[in-house]
Amino acid sequence: MLDKTQDAPAASDAGWITLFSGGNAIHSLVLSGGVALHALNIYIVTTVMPSVVRDIGGLDYYAWSTTLFVAASILGAALSARLLGRAGAGGAYAVGALVFGIGSLTCAVAPNMALLLAGRAIQGFGGGLLYALAYGVIRIVFPATLWARAIGLISATWGTATLIGPAVGGVFAEYGAWRTAFWSLMPLTALLAVLALSTLPRRTSGTRGPLPLTQLTLLIGIVLVLSVSGTRMAIGEQIAGVGAALVLFAMLVASERSAAARLLPKGALDPRTPLAALYGTIGFAMIGMQPEIYVPYLLQELHGRSPLVAGYIAALMALGWTAGSMTSAHWQGGRARKTIAVGPVFGLAGLLTIASFMPVISAGFAAIALPLCLGIAAVGFGIGLAWPHIVTAVYGAAPAGEEEKASAAITTVQLFAASLGAALAGMTANLAGIDEGTAQGATSAAIWLFGLFALAPALGIIAAVRAGRETANRHMLNQEMD
Repeated sequence: MLDKTQDAPAASDAGWITLFSGGNAIHSLVLSGGVALHALNIYIVTTVMPSVVRDIGGLDYYAWSTTLFVAASILGAALSARLLGRAGAGGAYAVGALVFGIGSLTCAVAPNMALLLAGRAIQGFGGGLLYALAYGVIRIVFPATLWARAIGLISATWGTATLIGPAVGGVFAEYGAWRTAFWSLMPLTALLAVLALSTLPRRTSGTRGPLPLTQLTLLIGIVLVLSVSGTRMAIGEQIAGVGAALVLFAMLVASERSAAARLLPKGALDPRTPLAALYGTIGFAMIGMQPEIYVPYLLQELHGRSPLVAGYIAALMALGWTAGSMTSAHWQGGRARKTIAVGPVFGLAGLLTIASFMPVISAGFAAIALPLCLGIAAVGFGIGLAWPHIVTAVYGAAPAGEEEKASAAITTVQLFAASLGAALAGMTANLAGIDEGTAQGATSAAIWLFGLFALAPALGIIAAVRAGRETANRHMLNQEMD
């Protein structure tokens, strides 16, 4: 059967103005507000942490501020579906905001690093809930015609936070007011909780049953091992850490397949299903982004850029994600489904471009600035282009009765893949010689990092083509049934 939506938007396609009108406007504000709170916190705290250490000490535990936050975020994301089922959208958002607020308050009053780390873990759990809930609640409060646009709005919110967060954090750090950075989050958190309780649905699905404790324990163990190994400079320790994480991951897969209480929806680990292909596309996309963490360093060491300029050039990846999402969010039918496979192509081209131009120092930065910036932006643009339609495809591929679990797994897979990619990037950079602190080591690291990680979007193309084909088949089947 011919797909009549291949080239033209569906007649029922709603405009952006519908997303910001009436009740949809409040829902958009709550969902994007939760994501903004989580994202701003990440970038603000990253900027003020040096001030924190100078004030209360704890330099030896500096990296744990991020490690515990990420691990707790993944745990929160993994449990968000259960919370949504039991408390409803309004109650779940209020709980997430409350937990985040408690964590922020703990950080604001912390007299030492131990208490601050506890606050960061609580913050991470609340933030993970808010971020994952956004994807789960979209399909509850918006009609299907607005799902892709709402997802695009979330992407735009995250990209904006990438620019605003460091600047806001820099102001607090400049005046030595790092505690105020945490206090400033409290009114926003309270407002989010009130809006969520008063505007989002309170209906529950009555989700009950045992928690997948074994899988959750293994998942957090993997993230902690990867995070710790990423902070080690010794190559042997990094390799051992990644190896241990892979063993734990194999145990997680085996446990998930045999457990009565599952962490992921049915079919998520079966490579023959469209759901597994979609999660694979997400995972490869996130792994391919992780060399971004070395972009500021390489720009400073190889090309003499200032920290500020290097930081904002690196931010082009996040801005590219935002631009990609806003470009494709209103697309429908076959055009939308094609983005799932086209997105990784941009990522592959972008990483190969960075690998080609980042190591070139003899020609001067002006000669390579444009292609380098375009390559960095292309990586994010490709993910953003496909993202609204990957997420909506997950909604459609979710088994009956497991829609909330499938939505929550988007964030779980996203954060987990980012942790794995960051650890692999650290190991690759050190093996390539970046720890030597020389221009030759940095050059070698640039070639290996971006060249090797181009394999991730290449594999993502394979997964995305399969996901897109299965999504198209499902769409045609639905049309025939109608």
